[in-house]
Amino acid sequence: MTAARLLIIGPQGSGKGTQGVRIADALGIPAVSTGDVFRANVKEGTELGLKVKAIIDAGDLVPDTLTGEIVRDRLAQADAANGFLLDGYPRNLGQVGDLDGFLDERGEPLTAVIELVVPRDESIQRLSLRATEQGRADDNAESIAKRLAIYESETAPILDLYRERGIVDQIDGVGSLDEVYAQIQAALEARGIAAS
Repeated sequence: MTAARLLIIGPQGSGKGTQGVRIADALGIPAVSTGDVFRANVKEGTELGLKVKAIIDAGDLVPDTLTGEIVRDRLAQADAANGFLLDGYPRNLGQVGDLDGFLDERGEPLTAVIELVVPRDESIQRLSLRATEQGRADDNAESIAKRLAIYESETAPILDLYRERGIVDQIDGVGSLDEVYAQIQAALEARGIAAS
């Protein structure tokens, strides 16, 4: 069986977090969400959390150096030895280089990139609903528009690099959770990555 070293990518509101956790659970690997790590630190009021809160409240993204450090530390932990699913990192070409360097040192390149494709208006609608349901202050109209613009200008281009490597599976992110998950499962199984 092929090792599951995965990246799930898509615009905010595409369902990355929900699908990522489901895939990771099925494969018995950790889902590493930089957003979750940052939110946990904000909630706990750690030094990192205070820095991150100020950045997020301004609608900006956490700097690459800080994010890279956190991800490398997380991937070096024992439960990630047999694979992992990254959500929210890498989000630009600089971070791809950082991640490639780390994984190359270990002889463990990414095995698949799951791209969730969702129209912009669908992302906005989902994020607005999430803001109402979860009381997420970072899901206001202005910050949503800013984050989607950053995704389109900085994150979407990394997909071209991964496409050149032949590891991107495009998944239609519109549909029920089960329909989207079934597409992801089929794509991974085609690569020899299946739940044990």
